[in-house]
Amino acid sequence: MSVLDAIGETPLIRLTRVTAGIAAAVHLKAEFLNPGGSVKDRAALSMVNAAEASGELKPGGVIVEGTSGNTGIGLAIVGAQRGYRTIVVVPDKSSAEKVATLRAYGAEVVVTTGGVTRDDPRHVSQVAARLAEETPDAWLAGQYDNPANPGAHLATTGPEIWRQTGGRVTHFVAGVGTGGTISGAGAYLHETGPVTIVGADPQSSAYGGGDGSPYYVESIGHYVHPDTVEDVWPQSYHPAVVDRLERVTDRESIEMTRRLAREEGILVGASTGTAVVAALRVARELGPDALVVVLAPDSGRAYLSKYFDDGWLRRAGFPAPPAPGPLVGDGPVQPPAFAPAGDRAETPAGDRAETPAGDRAETPAGDRAENPADQQVEDPAGGQVGDVDAAPTGVALLVLPRSTPSDDAPAPGDVVGWVDGSWPETPHPLPTVGVGEPVAEALARTPADATWLAVLTDGRITGVITRSALTELPW
Repeated sequence: MSVLDAIGETPLIRLTRVTAGIAAAVHLKAEFLNPGGSVKDRAALSMVNAAEASGELKPGGVIVEGTSGNTGIGLAIVGAQRGYRTIVVVPDKSSAEKVATLRAYGAEVVVTTGGVTRDDPRHVSQVAARLAEETPDAWLAGQYDNPANPGAHLATTGPEIWRQTGGRVTHFVAGVGTGGTISGAGAYLHETGPVTIVGADPQSSAYGGGDGSPYYVESIGHYVHPDTVEDVWPQSYHPAVVDRLERVTDRESIEMTRRLAREEGILVGASTGTAVVAALRVARELGPDALVVVLAPDSGRAYLSKYFDDGWLRRAGFPAPPAPGPLVGDGPVQPPAFAPAGDRAETPAGDRAETPAGDRAETPAGDRAENPADQQVEDPAGGQVGDVDAAPTGVALLVLPRSTPSDDAPAPGDVVGWVDGSWPETPHPLPTVGVGEPVAEALARTPADATWLAVLTDGRITGVITRSALTELPW
C-alpha cells in the first residue's frame, strides 16, 4: 500500500452547531483528509493514471500544471511517489502556505502574475503550456479541460456519497472551480437517484451571473479579466448537471469558514465556507427527511495567513476582533467618483458627463460611528457615482470597463489608479487600506508619498481618503 491508496474514502461529518434551527441533516464530505489536504488529490491521480495509460506520460517524464495550488500539490504527491519531476505554475495570489507545501513535496514552483487575460503570456495556463512545450518528456495535466478530472468524481466521489448515506442523500452541494468535482459527482448522483445538485459560487464569479470581477475566496469561481474578448469556460465543467447555483459573498464565506473552526472544530478553506453557506440556505427550505451533503474541498491549514489572520481581515476590510487605536474608518472617508478607464486616452477629466456604473448608496464608508470593526457593516456599497468633477476633491478612481454592469462596489483588482484634474499617461497606483484597520498599521504599510488611499469594506472599494488625513488622527 502506498500513499496514493489513501486518496478517497473520506468520511461524512454531520454539522451540529452551525445548523441550529434547521430540520434537515447536513453532512460535510471531508475531502481535506486526503493525503494532500484537498479534493484535488482525486483528480491528480486520475489524470496521471489516464496519461500513463495513453502513453502521454512516460517513465521518468515531467508533470507540468497551472493551478491555484491544490491540484499541483496532488500532482506533486503522485509525482514523488512514482518518480516524476513536477513543475507547477501558480498565480501570485496563491497563499504562501500552498507554495511552501508544493516545494516541500519537491515540486518546482513558478509564480506568475495573476489577474491577467487568458491570452496574456503571463497567464498561468500560458506559462504552463510554454513550459510543457519546452521541457523534454513533459506532459501538461490541463485540469480545466481534462476529462479525467470529472471522471475521477464520477468513479469515486459520487459513489462514495451514495454508499455512505445509504442512498438517502437528497441534495449535493459543491463549489464550482474547474467544475470537475460537481460535474462528475453530480452526474453520478443524478443517474443514481433523485438528487438535487447545487453549485456554490462567489458573488462576482461569472458562473452564477456575476460580472467576473476579482474575489477573495481561492480555488472556486470564474474570474473574467475586463479586457477578455471571449470568455471560455472549462470543459471539465458541465453546467447541465447543476440544478441550482447559489451566489455567496466573500464576507459570508469567510465568516462561515471561521465559524466552522470555532463552532464545529473543523479547519477548512474559504471555499468550504462558500459551500456551507449555500448548503444551509438549501437546508432551511427542507424538512427532517432531507439529507444534504456538502463537499469540503481543502484544509484551512493552507490559509492560516489569510482567512484566519485578524490582521489580513482588517487590511481587506472584513470584520475582525477589535483593534486598539483609531481606525481608518474614523477618518474623513469620502465616496469615490468613477470614470471609465477607456476614456483616458485623450479626453480631459472634466469633459465626461457619464459614468459606466449604476447608482450606489450615498453613505460613505467613513460614516461608521455605530459600526466598530467587530460589528456588522450594514451597507458596504458606499460611494457615489458621478462625473469626475463631481468628486468633492477632484479625485477619480479609474475602473476598468466590464461587459456587464455591476451594482457592487469595485474590487481593488479592477481599479487602475487615480487622477486629479487631468489624465496622466499612467495612472498613479492606489494603495488600499481596510475600513477597520488601525491607522498606525495603515500608515506603516502604505507609501509615505501616496496621496490617496482606497478604503476597503468587505474587500471592495467603498471610499477614498487622503493619507495626510490619517496622519492627522490621534494615534
